[in-house]
Amino acid sequence: MDALSVVCQLRDLASEPQNRAVIVQDQGCLPGLVLFLDHQNPEVLFATLQTLRYLAELPINVPIMKIELGMMVSLENLIRREGLSLDITALAKEVYSILRAPANPAPRTPEREKRRKPQFFINSTNNKAKSVTLHIQGLDSTQQRGLCEEALLKVKGVISFTFQMASKRCTVRIRSDLPTESLATAIASTKVLSAQQVVKNEAGEEVYVPLNSCGAQVPQNADIPDYLPEEEESPEREVDKAISRTAAKEDSNGSWLNAAASFLTKTFYW
Repeated sequence: MDALSVVCQLRDLASEPQNRAVIVQDQGCLPGLVLFLDHQNPEVLFATLQTLRYLAELPINVPIMKIELGMMVSLENLIRREGLSLDITALAKEVYSILRAPANPAPRTPEREKRRKPQFFINSTNNKAKSVTLHIQGLDSTQQRGLCEEALLKVKGVISFTFQMASKRCTVRIRSDLPTESLATAIASTKVLSAQQVVKNEAGEEVYVPLNSCGAQVPQNADIPDYLPEEEESPEREVDKAISRTAAKEDSNGSWLNAAASFLTKTFYW
C-alpha cells in the first residue's frame, strides 16, 4: 500500500453511506486522513478531501471529526496554502464550513435527502467512464444547485457528480460514450444555468471551452434510482481485495478497512 492507493480506497469506501460511521469510529482511519491533509501530492490531498466530504455527510460524524486532533488546523492551513488548484482549495473550504456549521441544522426533508445522494463519486476505477469538469454560470445558491442536480440525474450515462460551489464547478463522471455537449444541453434546459468545460492548455493553465448546448441529444433516464451504478457489466471486486457492501454491514473483521487502518497506524504511530 501507498498513501494514494489507501486514501483512494477509503474514498470509495466512504462513498457508501453505510460505511461512513464505521470509518470515523475506527481509531486509525480518521487520524490518518488528518495527516494526509499535509501531504505534498495534490492527488492525495484531493482524494483525502473527497473522503472527508463523504464522511461529513453523516450528521453524527461531524462533531467527532470537528474535535479530531489537528483536523480544523490542517484544513485552515490547506485553505491558506499557495500553489494548490482551485478544486482543492474550494473543497477544503467546503469541508471546513460543514464542520464549523451549527450543531443542530434544520432537518432535511425526504425530497432533499434523496436529491443529495448521487452527488458523490461512487467508484473512480472504471476504465469505461470519464470525468468532466464543468464551470456552471449561475451556480450561486443551493436552489440553483438543486436545479443542476435534477438536470444531470435525468441524463442517461451520468454516473456521479460532485460540486465545488465556491468556484461554481461540477465534476461529473460519465460513460465514455456520452458526449459532453449532452451535459451542457441538460444544464441549459434549466433556463437559468449554462456550462463550459474546464480543461488545461499546453502551458498547464486552466481554460474554459464553450459547449454547444443546442441540438445535442440528451439520453433520458426512465427511472432514476437513488444512485447510478458505474457499469453493470463490470466484474465484482474480490472480497479479499476490497470491502463489499454486504461485508460493510455484517462483518468488518479482516476487511479492507482493517487493513487500511493497520497501514495508517504502522505508518504514523510506530
